[in-house]
Amino acid sequence: MTLQIRTGTWAELQSDAKPIREQVFIQEQQIAAADEWDTQDEVSQHFVVFDGEQAIATARLLPNHSIGRVAVLASYRGQGIGKLLMQEIIQQAQIQQRPLLQLSSQVHAMSFYQALGFQVCGEAYMDCGIPHIDMQMSLLAQG
Repeated sequence: MTLQIRTGTWAELQSDAKPIREQVFIQEQQIAAADEWDTQDEVSQHFVVFDGEQAIATARLLPNHSIGRVAVLASYRGQGIGKLLMQEIIQQAQIQQRPLLQLSSQVHAMSFYQALGFQVCGEAYMDCGIPHIDMQMSLLAQG
């Protein structure tokens, strides 16, 4: 496996990111397409992990320091690809001198983000029929 992470605008990475999100969120998790696609894509920094030429994982970093739409294709899960992707986003955020990162984690993925240094903020809530919890990481202390 030869992994490479590309980052760019939605216009640059949409053709790679969109099929991953369609497969993971719309097909696997049954999220309505209307809930998946929003205006935030246009203003976010996008990340796509490639195995050779195959796009296998994606995420986006919003102007408000939120990480969203973190998705890894089913056949590539459990191999540390999500962790690699998140570490790249954290590194980029530090370079951009962002004060913090936040995300809305699906409850089952909480420990994954905690291992990266995110802390739980508040109580779990439902989003698109899936339990989520807000998490945050300060980047200032590490800076």
